[in-house]
Amino acid sequence: MLKGKRVLLGVTGGIAAYRAAELARMLTREGAEVRVAMTAAACEFVQPLTFQALCGHPVMLSLFDQQEESQIGHIAAARWPDCIVVAPATANFIGKAAGGIADDLLTTIVMASRKPVVLAPAMNWAMWQNEFVQANLARLTALERFQIVPPEEGEMACGETGKGRLATLDFIIDRVVYASREEKDLHDETVLITSGPTYEDIDPVRFVANRSSGKMGFALAREARARGGRVILIAGPNSLIPPCDVQVVPVRTAAQMLEAVRKHAPEANVIIKAAAVADFRPARTADRKIHKDEGDFSLPLVKTVDILSELGQSKRHNQFLVGFAAETHQVMTYGSQKLREKRLDLIVVNDVSEEGAGFEVDTNVVKVIDNAGHIEQWPMMPKAKVAVMLFDLIQKHRANQKGPDKGRDGHSVRPSHRPGGGRRRRSKRGGGGGGGGGGESRGGEGRANGGNPEGQPA
Repeated sequence: MLKGKRVLLGVTGGIAAYRAAELARMLTREGAEVRVAMTAAACEFVQPLTFQALCGHPVMLSLFDQQEESQIGHIAAARWPDCIVVAPATANFIGKAAGGIADDLLTTIVMASRKPVVLAPAMNWAMWQNEFVQANLARLTALERFQIVPPEEGEMACGETGKGRLATLDFIIDRVVYASREEKDLHDETVLITSGPTYEDIDPVRFVANRSSGKMGFALAREARARGGRVILIAGPNSLIPPCDVQVVPVRTAAQMLEAVRKHAPEANVIIKAAAVADFRPARTADRKIHKDEGDFSLPLVKTVDILSELGQSKRHNQFLVGFAAETHQVMTYGSQKLREKRLDLIVVNDVSEEGAGFEVDTNVVKVIDNAGHIEQWPMMPKAKVAVMLFDLIQKHRANQKGPDKGRDGHSVRPSHRPGGGRRRRSKRGGGGGGGGGGESRGGEGRANGGNPEGQPA
């Protein structure tokens, strides 16, 4: 998500400085070119050679080192990055930044730069609560280019417990991604994303589920937030770290997801249904564990509400609805059918039996069909990249809908969304189906494993 971006990592003198080495590695792994500037106090905790080995560049240490200044001066260093991240940011550094003090290399770089600055404070809980620290943070927060990643609560190196631990590194990465993105094409818009599986209880011990991990939905949420959107992520059970600055609504069952979607869908401009919602649930849930010595056991299943179809029918004229379909055969046939029947703007289809395109992996291989019948086929790529390309495509289609829409043969057609809920007029070649919606995959047979999940598992 940071491919081609240049990030300057500032490290100040706190015990959390050792975690900055892992942060540097993670930034590099995300595709960023990373350079490091350290304060003198930081060097007491971590050797500069560590960062040089991780990033492949000499570490910047002093304003008065003639060799360093001849290689990359502090003014050039201030203009080099797309984003500056200071982690850990001590109370001392925060005070200097808020007061406009530039008495070492790192504070001088921050002062001379006009690029976004992400600060990840880390300090003892008492220092964090100090009124001067809070006043300094408030002053920096009021400046548009400074973003604060608040510390976490927990046990500290001193043995005390409280708020002051360096934030989860994934949160810091998320904020760097957001700050580095210049184009915010979802600014002031709300994006609703569903993700993960649902669990349908058989008894207090067992449940019907599927293999979705939620990774695709979480990648979509991060990308939407990076584009400036207000993101609501309705997430089924998962073990993932939630994206930073995203409103997460945890759910367990299909009924709970339906309730959450009904609550939040009216405010959304874009809805992406990537959740693998069970198509079927047990007809009844036992209030005690069912033992095998009770004899043979059969599990009657009943259909769950088709969330995506409901969204397609109630979709506003200015909503854009995207569905996912996880299939194992006749992928395009089933995908196109769902696109039409559920009034989708786009559907993302994949063959989960294909290597690298199924469940519980970090990659995907997808085909995207729009409601004019156009098909895009994307090779295997990380789910984060799929999210980028999908939002590029969504924004392209939304821009086209604001002006004259063109059918597959080039002739103008009515907009796919009308206040009265009308459908798109087919072009001469047909292939266009209903005008809107986003679709989850729903299976035709009831099975004890939940049938075909409603959406593309991530």
